[in-house]
Amino acid sequence: MSDRTISGKTAIVGIGATEFSKKSGRSEMRLAVEAVLAACADAGIAPAEVDGISTYTMDNNPEMEVHRLIGGKALKMFSRIDYGGGAACGPLLQAAMAISTGICECVLVYRAMNERSEYRFGTGVADRGADPTHETAAFGWHSPHGLITPASWVAMAASAYLDKYGATTLDLGRVSVGGRAMAATNPNAWFYQKPITLEDHQNSRWICEPLRMLDCCQESDGAVACLVVSAERAKDLKQKPAYIRGAAQGSCDDQQSMTSYYRDDITRLTECALVAEQLYRQAGVGPNDIQTAVIYDHFTPYVLMQLEEYGFCGRGDAKDFVRGGEHLMGGSLPINTHGGQLGEAYIHGMNGIAEGVRQIRGESVNQVDNVKHVVVTAGTGVPTSGLLLGAEN
Repeated sequence: MSDRTISGKTAIVGIGATEFSKKSGRSEMRLAVEAVLAACADAGIAPAEVDGISTYTMDNNPEMEVHRLIGGKALKMFSRIDYGGGAACGPLLQAAMAISTGICECVLVYRAMNERSEYRFGTGVADRGADPTHETAAFGWHSPHGLITPASWVAMAASAYLDKYGATTLDLGRVSVGGRAMAATNPNAWFYQKPITLEDHQNSRWICEPLRMLDCCQESDGAVACLVVSAERAKDLKQKPAYIRGAAQGSCDDQQSMTSYYRDDITRLTECALVAEQLYRQAGVGPNDIQTAVIYDHFTPYVLMQLEEYGFCGRGDAKDFVRGGEHLMGGSLPINTHGGQLGEAYIHGMNGIAEGVRQIRGESVNQVDNVKHVVVTAGTGVPTSGLLLGAEN
């Protein structure tokens, strides 16, 4: 392995979160600070030690203000990653690079949002006014045809996928039922003690065929934060380190934001394959070495596609994977053991990163046995990112 790798040089040592709700009753900045201070307490690191910050371009809380409000002293690096949920793991890549190169000693990653009570991502571009940006112009090619919401954008690729591989909406339902089963045992999940059946899924109302309401993630208020330090320092802190064995971003093959309809094959998420290849190469492992995964579940069809792109099953075989219950507790690859964004909360994937850390620590409410490696994915349909966490270095 090249000395230039970031693999194993850093670790996530603190995680913190607010409660997840539909109306937090406080500002996004307040949520951010609460989650950050909880992460610092979890790690046993004084907030003043934070000297780097990375977050999402869509986060509304300025880095300098977060740093000031937690009592930070010197901020040496601050960065933001674009593309909504596709950013989820990208800030951890930034953190790992900053620490591995000696720029920072302790990097904070956070995401805070009142995405239910203050604004609704699910409306897509329906209420977006004219503005002179490339993104808005690009959506102009699709909006006149009724493609104005995330569900409608995904439905195009999902329909093609179901047709090509013989999957059905029942297979989408199996993803949703699995997520809600995990959430039902998680006291922090919005859908705690509220499992669903396949019948419930099939009876939920249509949003945009082939997507039903229970194929679509929640809209949530809340915040999640984590702290990253060097692997050497991590040995002396309170918690078992979750080593960053791999971190990557990816965009390729005529990528467009949620509407990559001009690809040769719109049933593929090739950006995920690009991220997966980097993660496995960095860590020196493969899909068979992963005990559990956090698969970004904003929409159920993209869970099936990601299982294939990350090599957990063959092309077109994800339907058989979920029909066999391989994604459930006791299966070959339990996924989204916190309930995912379908069951726990939608915090743009940051809550999934926290769950990956809990699995490494052995602290999940749905703990998988003998976890050595966890894959965490990010939003799909957009340029994306991923993490591979390890229990050992």
